[in-house]
Amino acid sequence: MRRVVITGLGVVSPIGCGKDDYWSALAEGRNGVGEISLFDTEGHSVKIAAEVRDLDVERWMDKKEARRADRVIHFVVPAAEMALQDSGLDLNAIDHERLGVYVGSGEGGITTTHENYDIMREKGPSRVSPFFVPMMLSNMPAAYVAMRCHAKGPNMAVVTACSTATHCLGEATCTIVRDDADIIIAGGAEAAITPIAIAGFANMKALSTRNDEPGRASRPFDRERDGFVMGEGAGILILEELEHAKRRRAHIYAEVTGYGNTCDAYHITAPDPDGDGSIRAVRMAMRKAGWNPEQVDLYNAHGTSTPLNDKTESGAIRKIFGAHADRLPVHSTKSMVGHCLGAAGAVETIAALLAIERGVIHPTINYEVPDPECDINIVAGDSIERRVDRVLINNAGFGGHNGVLAIERFKD
Repeated sequence: MRRVVITGLGVVSPIGCGKDDYWSALAEGRNGVGEISLFDTEGHSVKIAAEVRDLDVERWMDKKEARRADRVIHFVVPAAEMALQDSGLDLNAIDHERLGVYVGSGEGGITTTHENYDIMREKGPSRVSPFFVPMMLSNMPAAYVAMRCHAKGPNMAVVTACSTATHCLGEATCTIVRDDADIIIAGGAEAAITPIAIAGFANMKALSTRNDEPGRASRPFDRERDGFVMGEGAGILILEELEHAKRRRAHIYAEVTGYGNTCDAYHITAPDPDGDGSIRAVRMAMRKAGWNPEQVDLYNAHGTSTPLNDKTESGAIRKIFGAHADRLPVHSTKSMVGHCLGAAGAVETIAALLAIERGVIHPTINYEVPDPECDINIVAGDSIERRVDRVLINNAGFGGHNGVLAIERFKD
């Protein structure tokens, strides 16, 4: 069977852009949450988010192109360029019909949608931008990346809400395994910190209202958690068939050895209280990887900081791992970057890969008051040094979607 390895990483996040800045922030336990600056929050019950603040878009796109693209494109283009540079791929020396792109976005160009709706109401239909439709489509991140590197192979924009990027990575792996591509640029991007998205999630009671303490608002598995914090950004990984990577002597971060994809078929927003779909997805990924539960070294949790998710996910971890759950390190990247929605799975997979490579497990910040209903081994306080060979990355999306990746230290 064809094997799939990861040879390049690119990330745009609220705590750093580029894998090194991102990792330094994670290892330090740096908070990325603050007051919203992207719009006037007057009248909103939620006034905090994890924004990307230190990105020079014009370093990656010219002014005219950037002006005609949604904010989500401003994130995915740099992340993809970083990943390609990191991979060392020579785009002039590969078969472009064997180069694919699987990049999704949960909300697509929601900034563009919001802005053009306001324009139509205030100035009339004739003033809506002719670029509105292509700017707002959820497949545009995948299309932009493909056009910039002439990727003519399989192209897909999986959209499964907050498990989007995880499913993009998993489906890209499957595509390479079945010999439809040799390289796939995969991941997710999101730019949904907009008035309507914040209002919608807030009115569902999904968001934290800890406006006076933004740095302490995202607190996965903590008893005093009160909702997630909206994040944004992009995570892009280069997935490559092993022999192809070896021929060009590429640096290999790790191997994708398993992928689980299930549905709760229970509720449009709430997870199955028994954790059934999540449990089956984790077991599917471990079965494909050939792992026993006791072999897992790290669990990168969905860990949203909502009362319901964290309780349900903790129960699922207990059921899957049994006594090993007492020893298995569990952490949530969202404690620092917020919930990046459709980009979450990729941003968090990059964190997991760097844990394997650097032998450090980043903390779950703001975990201060243990919750008896989240009785698992949370990595809190400071990072810990530990060899990591096998990691599970878990994500779930509204609609009952579950995606899990099994990532393993590469062995030839």
